[in-house]
Amino acid sequence: MASMIDRYLLRYFLAVIDQGNFSRAAAACNVSQPTLSAGIAKLEAALGRQLFTRTNRRVALTEAGARLVARARRIEAEFAQAEREASAARVTGRLRIGVLASAPTRWVADFVGSVPRDGDEVELIEGRERELVDHLSRGRIDVALGILRGNPRFAARPIIGERYMMALSAAHPLAAREEIAAEELVDEPMIVRRHCELLSETSRYFTARGVRPFFPARTTSDDRARALVAAGLGVTVAPASFGGAGVVMRQLAEFDHVRQLGLLAADASLLAHPLVERLAEAIG
Repeated sequence: MASMIDRYLLRYFLAVIDQGNFSRAAAACNVSQPTLSAGIAKLEAALGRQLFTRTNRRVALTEAGARLVARARRIEAEFAQAEREASAARVTGRLRIGVLASAPTRWVADFVGSVPRDGDEVELIEGRERELVDHLSRGRIDVALGILRGNPRFAARPIIGERYMMALSAAHPLAAREEIAAEELVDEPMIVRRHCELLSETSRYFTARGVRPFFPARTTSDDRARALVAAGLGVTVAPASFGGAGVVMRQLAEFDHVRQLGLLAADASLLAHPLVERLAEAIG
Protein backbone atom coordinates (compact mmCIF):
# COMPACT_ATOMS: atom_id res chain seq x y z
CA MET A 1 0.00 0.00 0.00
CA ALA A 2 2.78 2.44 0.90
CA SER A 3 4.20 2.25 -2.65
CA MET A 4 0.77 2.77 -4.28
CA ILE A 5 -0.69 5.55 -2.17
CA ASP A 6 0.82 8.90 -1.19
CA ARG A 7 1.32 9.34 2.51
CA TYR A 8 -0.64 12.58 2.65
CA LEU A 9 -3.79 10.73 1.57
CA LEU A 10 -3.49 8.39 4.57
CA ARG A 11 -2.95 11.41 6.81
CA TYR A 12 -6.16 12.96 5.47
CA PHE A 13 -8.00 9.69 6.08
CA LEU A 14 -6.77 9.41 9.67
CA ALA A 15 -7.50 13.09 10.34
CA VAL A 16 -11.16 12.62 9.38
CA ILE A 17 -11.37 9.71 11.84
CA ASP A 18 -9.57 11.56 14.64
CA GLN A 19 -11.38 14.88 14.16
CA GLY A 20 -14.85 13.48 13.45
CA ASN A 21 -15.66 15.48 10.34
CA PHE A 22 -14.11 16.89 7.17
CA SER A 23 -13.95 20.54 8.22
CA ARG A 24 -12.01 19.89 11.45
CA ALA A 25 -9.81 17.36 9.65
CA ALA A 26 -8.92 19.95 7.02
CA ALA A 27 -8.00 22.45 9.73
CA ALA A 28 -5.85 19.86 11.50
CA CYS A 29 -4.01 19.14 8.24
CA ASN A 30 -3.65 22.85 7.40
CA VAL A 31 -5.48 22.48 4.08
CA SER A 32 -8.83 23.68 2.75
CA GLN A 33 -11.85 21.40 3.05
CA PRO A 34 -12.15 21.00 -0.76
CA THR A 35 -8.49 19.92 -0.88
CA LEU A 36 -9.04 17.34 1.83
CA SER A 37 -12.26 16.08 0.22
CA ALA A 38 -10.46 15.71 -3.11
CA GLY A 39 -7.70 13.77 -1.37
CA ILE A 40 -10.19 11.37 0.22
CA ALA A 41 -11.86 10.89 -3.16
CA LYS A 42 -8.46 10.14 -4.70
CA LEU A 43 -7.73 7.58 -1.97
CA GLU A 44 -11.11 5.93 -2.49
CA ALA A 45 -10.49 5.79 -6.24
CA ALA A 46 -7.06 4.22 -5.73
CA LEU A 47 -8.53 1.55 -3.46
CA GLY A 48 -11.68 1.08 -5.46
CA ARG A 49 -13.72 1.30 -2.27
CA GLN A 50 -15.81 3.94 -0.51
CA LEU A 51 -14.25 4.66 2.88
CA PHE A 52 -16.85 6.96 4.46
CA THR A 53 -20.59 7.36 4.41
CA ARG A 54 -21.46 11.04 4.61
CA THR A 55 -24.59 12.72 5.91
CA ASN A 56 -25.28 16.34 6.86
CA ARG A 57 -24.61 15.58 10.51
CA ARG A 58 -21.84 13.00 10.66
CA VAL A 59 -19.22 10.93 8.89
CA ALA A 60 -19.05 7.16 9.45
CA LEU A 61 -16.59 4.51 8.27
CA THR A 62 -17.71 1.94 5.76
CA GLU A 63 -16.61 -1.66 6.22
CA ALA A 64 -13.71 -1.03 3.83
CA GLY A 65 -12.77 2.10 5.78
CA ALA A 66 -12.78 0.22 9.07
CA ARG A 67 -10.42 -2.38 7.62
CA LEU A 68 -8.02 0.32 6.48
CA VAL A 69 -7.70 2.10 9.83
CA ALA A 70 -5.17 -0.18 11.57
CA ARG A 71 -2.98 -0.46 8.49
CA ALA A 72 -3.03 3.29 7.89
CA ARG A 73 -2.07 4.01 11.50
CA ARG A 74 0.77 1.51 11.31
CA ILE A 75 2.13 3.05 8.12
CA GLU A 76 1.89 6.59 9.50
CA ALA A 77 3.60 5.51 12.75
CA GLU A 78 6.43 3.90 10.80
CA PHE A 79 6.87 7.02 8.67
CA ALA A 80 6.97 9.23 11.76
CA GLN A 81 9.45 6.94 13.51
CA ALA A 82 11.70 6.94 10.46
CA GLU A 83 11.64 10.74 10.37
CA ARG A 84 12.49 10.96 14.07
CA GLU A 85 15.37 8.53 13.67
CA ALA A 86 16.66 10.40 10.64
CA SER A 87 16.52 13.67 12.56
CA ALA A 88 18.31 12.13 15.53
CA ALA A 89 21.02 10.81 13.24
CA ARG A 90 21.54 14.27 11.74
CA VAL A 91 21.65 16.20 15.00
CA THR A 92 22.91 14.91 18.34
CA GLY A 93 23.04 16.79 21.61
CA ARG A 94 20.20 19.10 20.54
CA LEU A 95 16.63 19.27 21.81
CA ARG A 96 14.16 20.87 19.40
CA ILE A 97 11.33 22.51 21.33
CA GLY A 98 8.21 23.86 19.71
CA VAL A 99 6.74 26.83 21.56
CA LEU A 100 3.13 27.95 21.27
CA ALA A 101 3.06 31.44 19.76
CA SER A 102 0.75 32.66 22.52
CA ALA A 103 2.98 31.39 25.35
CA PRO A 104 4.41 34.32 27.35
CA THR A 105 7.89 35.41 26.33
CA ARG A 106 8.94 35.57 29.99
CA TRP A 107 8.42 31.80 30.33
CA VAL A 108 10.71 31.15 27.37
CA ALA A 109 13.28 33.66 28.60
CA ASP A 110 13.31 32.16 32.10
CA PHE A 111 13.83 28.72 30.60
CA VAL A 112 16.63 29.82 28.28
CA GLY A 113 18.34 31.58 31.18
CA SER A 114 18.34 28.33 33.15
CA VAL A 115 19.90 26.17 30.42
CA PRO A 116 23.56 25.22 31.13
CA ARG A 117 25.87 26.52 28.43
CA ASP A 118 28.00 23.36 28.49
CA GLY A 119 25.12 20.92 28.01
CA ASP A 120 22.78 19.95 25.20
CA GLU A 121 21.84 22.64 22.71
CA VAL A 122 18.29 23.96 22.55
CA GLU A 123 16.54 24.91 19.34
CA LEU A 124 13.26 26.85 19.71
CA ILE A 125 10.63 26.71 16.97
CA GLU A 126 7.62 28.99 17.43
CA GLY A 127 4.27 28.04 15.95
CA ARG A 128 0.51 28.04 16.26
CA GLU A 129 -1.24 25.09 17.79
CA ARG A 130 -1.87 23.21 14.54
CA GLU A 131 1.66 23.90 13.30
CA LEU A 132 3.18 22.39 16.44
CA VAL A 133 1.03 19.26 16.12
CA ASP A 134 2.14 18.89 12.51
CA HIS A 135 5.81 19.40 13.44
CA LEU A 136 5.54 16.71 16.13
CA SER A 137 3.82 14.31 13.76
CA ARG A 138 6.54 14.76 11.16
CA GLY A 139 9.44 14.53 13.61
CA ARG A 140 10.52 18.13 13.02
CA ILE A 141 10.50 18.91 16.75
CA ASP A 142 11.08 16.68 19.77
CA VAL A 143 8.82 18.34 22.34
CA ALA A 144 6.09 20.96 22.12
CA LEU A 145 4.86 23.43 24.68
CA GLY A 146 1.24 23.60 23.60
CA ILE A 147 -2.42 23.15 24.45
CA LEU A 148 -3.42 19.71 25.70
CA ARG A 149 -6.49 18.31 23.98
CA GLY A 150 -6.11 14.60 24.66
CA ASN A 151 -4.50 13.76 21.31
CA PRO A 152 -3.81 10.00 21.52
CA ARG A 153 -0.80 10.26 19.20
CA PHE A 154 1.34 12.06 21.78
CA ALA A 155 2.45 11.61 25.37
CA ALA A 156 1.42 14.60 27.47
CA ARG A 157 2.59 16.30 30.64
CA PRO A 158 0.15 18.91 32.04
CA ILE A 159 1.72 22.03 33.54
CA ILE A 160 -0.78 24.82 34.01
CA GLY A 161 -4.42 25.67 33.39
CA GLU A 162 -5.38 29.28 32.82
CA ARG A 163 -8.61 31.13 32.16
CA TYR A 164 -9.19 33.49 29.26
CA MET A 165 -9.86 36.98 30.63
CA MET A 166 -10.20 40.60 29.58
CA ALA A 167 -6.93 42.52 29.43
CA LEU A 168 -7.11 46.27 30.15
CA SER A 169 -4.72 49.10 30.77
CA ALA A 170 -4.05 49.55 34.47
CA ALA A 171 -5.39 53.10 34.02
CA HIS A 172 -8.65 51.94 32.43
CA PRO A 173 -11.85 53.00 34.30
CA LEU A 174 -12.92 49.33 34.54
CA ALA A 175 -9.54 48.11 35.80
CA ALA A 176 -10.67 48.17 39.44
CA ARG A 177 -13.56 45.81 38.76
CA GLU A 178 -13.30 42.08 39.51
CA GLU A 179 -15.72 41.11 36.73
CA ILE A 180 -16.78 42.92 33.57
CA ALA A 181 -19.95 42.33 31.54
CA ALA A 182 -19.68 42.28 27.76
CA GLU A 183 -22.25 45.06 27.48
CA GLU A 184 -19.92 47.41 29.38
CA LEU A 185 -17.43 47.11 26.53
CA VAL A 186 -19.79 48.18 23.75
CA ASP A 187 -17.83 51.35 23.02
CA GLU A 188 -14.38 49.92 23.72
CA PRO A 189 -11.88 49.49 20.86
CA MET A 190 -10.35 45.99 20.88
CA ILE A 191 -6.93 44.72 19.88
CA VAL A 192 -7.11 41.57 17.74
CA ARG A 193 -4.63 38.84 18.69
CA ARG A 194 -4.56 37.03 15.35
CA HIS A 195 -3.06 33.81 16.69
CA CYS A 196 -5.50 33.52 19.61
CA GLU A 197 -6.79 29.94 19.81
CA LEU A 198 -10.18 31.29 20.92
CA LEU A 199 -10.66 33.95 18.26
CA SER A 200 -13.87 32.56 16.76
CA GLU A 201 -15.42 31.84 20.18
CA THR A 202 -14.59 35.37 21.33
CA SER A 203 -16.19 36.87 18.22
CA ARG A 204 -19.38 34.86 18.74
CA TYR A 205 -19.50 35.83 22.42
CA PHE A 206 -19.43 39.57 21.74
CA THR A 207 -21.66 39.43 18.65
CA ALA A 208 -24.34 37.54 20.60
CA ARG A 209 -24.36 40.38 23.14
CA GLY A 210 -24.57 43.16 20.58
CA VAL A 211 -20.94 44.24 20.96
CA ARG A 212 -19.34 45.04 17.60
CA PRO A 213 -16.16 46.94 18.44
CA PHE A 214 -13.75 48.96 16.38
CA PHE A 215 -10.41 47.17 15.92
CA PRO A 216 -7.58 49.71 15.97
CA ALA A 217 -4.88 47.05 15.64
CA ARG A 218 -4.41 43.43 14.58
CA THR A 219 -1.20 41.64 15.46
CA THR A 220 0.36 38.17 15.69
CA SER A 221 2.68 39.39 18.47
CA ASP A 222 1.42 39.13 22.04
CA ASP A 223 4.25 41.38 23.20
CA ARG A 224 2.99 44.10 20.83
CA ALA A 225 -0.63 43.49 21.79
CA ARG A 226 0.30 43.81 25.48
CA ALA A 227 2.15 47.07 24.84
CA LEU A 228 -0.82 48.48 22.94
CA VAL A 229 -3.22 47.52 25.73
CA ALA A 230 -0.92 49.07 28.34
CA ALA A 231 -0.77 52.27 26.26
CA GLY A 232 -4.56 52.46 26.26
CA LEU A 233 -5.21 51.81 22.55
CA GLY A 234 -7.75 49.11 23.32
CA VAL A 235 -8.61 46.01 25.31
CA THR A 236 -8.33 42.35 24.34
CA VAL A 237 -9.27 38.84 25.43
CA ALA A 238 -6.26 36.72 26.39
CA PRO A 239 -5.12 33.97 28.74
CA ALA A 240 -4.46 35.04 32.34
CA SER A 241 -0.67 34.89 31.78
CA PHE A 242 -0.98 37.79 29.28
CA GLY A 243 -1.00 40.26 32.17
CA GLY A 244 2.12 42.23 33.01
CA ALA A 245 3.45 45.73 33.55
CA GLY A 246 0.64 48.20 32.93
CA VAL A 247 -1.90 45.47 32.04
CA VAL A 248 -4.49 43.98 34.39
CA MET A 249 -6.58 40.87 33.76
CA ARG A 250 -10.24 40.87 34.76
CA GLN A 251 -12.87 38.15 34.58
CA LEU A 252 -15.31 38.43 31.68
CA ALA A 253 -18.86 37.57 32.70
CA GLU A 254 -20.25 34.34 31.24
CA PHE A 255 -16.96 33.61 29.49
CA ASP A 256 -15.64 30.46 31.12
CA HIS A 257 -13.06 29.21 28.63
CA VAL A 258 -9.87 27.70 30.07
CA ARG A 259 -6.80 26.36 28.30
CA GLN A 260 -4.64 23.55 29.66
CA LEU A 261 -0.99 24.02 28.75
CA GLY A 262 1.60 21.31 28.90
CA LEU A 263 4.31 19.42 27.08
CA LEU A 264 3.71 17.01 24.23
CA ALA A 265 6.04 14.45 22.68
CA ALA A 266 5.77 11.54 20.29
CA ASP A 267 8.45 9.79 22.38
CA ALA A 268 7.23 9.73 26.00
CA SER A 269 10.78 9.36 27.34
CA LEU A 270 11.60 12.89 26.17
CA LEU A 271 9.19 14.33 28.73
CA ALA A 272 11.73 13.32 31.39
CA HIS A 273 14.65 15.02 29.62
CA PRO A 274 16.54 17.38 31.99
CA LEU A 275 15.90 20.36 29.70
CA VAL A 276 12.20 19.55 29.58
CA GLU A 277 12.22 19.53 33.38
CA ARG A 278 13.75 23.01 33.34
CA LEU A 279 11.08 24.22 30.92
CA ALA A 280 8.30 22.87 33.14
CA GLU A 281 9.85 24.62 36.14
CA ALA A 282 10.10 27.92 34.26
CA ILE A 283 6.35 27.78 33.57
CA GLY A 284 4.96 26.22 36.71
